[in-house]
Amino acid sequence: MFRLITMVLFALALGACTNPNDIDETPTYLGNFHFGHNVVVAPNLTKGPASRDASKEEWITAMKEAMDERFRRYEGEKLYHLGISVEGYVLAIPGVPIVASPKSALILNVTVWDDATQSKLNEKPELITVVESFSGHTILGSGLTQSKKKQMRNLTQNAAKLVENWLFDQNNEFGWFESDGRPAKEKLSLLGNPLKDASETEATTEDAPTETEASEDATLPEALEAQPEASSEAAAAAAAAAIVIEEPEVTLSE
Repeated sequence: MFRLITMVLFALALGACTNPNDIDETPTYLGNFHFGHNVVVAPNLTKGPASRDASKEEWITAMKEAMDERFRRYEGEKLYHLGISVEGYVLAIPGVPIVASPKSALILNVTVWDDATQSKLNEKPELITVVESFSGHTILGSGLTQSKKKQMRNLTQNAAKLVENWLFDQNNEFGWFESDGRPAKEKLSLLGNPLKDASETEATTEDAPTETEASEDATLPEALEAQPEASSEAAAAAAAAAIVIEEPEVTLSE
């Protein structure tokens, strides 16, 4: 508990944020990425200091909406599932302008699951820390100017953008979503058409191949073998959820 609260306070002090207002623009390059199951859980959810209350169900709903909005735009040829565990949050409460204007923050763990190989791409969940976007509505603290729902929308949109940035980096460096497994940066260099790093870009299917469609018949991971009657779609989603909870980077203790 203390460790997570410390991390939230550090994020607030750092003040790092991103701008997710690029949904209507061309999606960041992610190779053959096609968004499969959108799994969000919150088994260890912790509220930080000086925060409004928000339930696990509210965070799960808000995070799923933000992930769908950002990643359903991708129409690649290979299916990947994303599992998110919401770990902690701060939803700023009203304070005294200038003197005390708290910021909102969100911490989550992310795991990527390759449907074709039925395996995780990252053995250790990626820790994502989000701070609300800076704008005229938050300069005096979002607790003064925004409802809880608006604050959660702001944070989850930022979180989805940071997840996209991270996936871009992994594909660029390790070829996560490339058909030949080669790092995207190598091929882009050869083509003389380098892409701008998504981590620096802050402001800015019906014809899916058989592999995507056939994923529903994929062999289930060992974690699901005890559930033979479950549909493959529900089973794959449950597996992704189990993976997120399996190795949380932030260990909470009462």
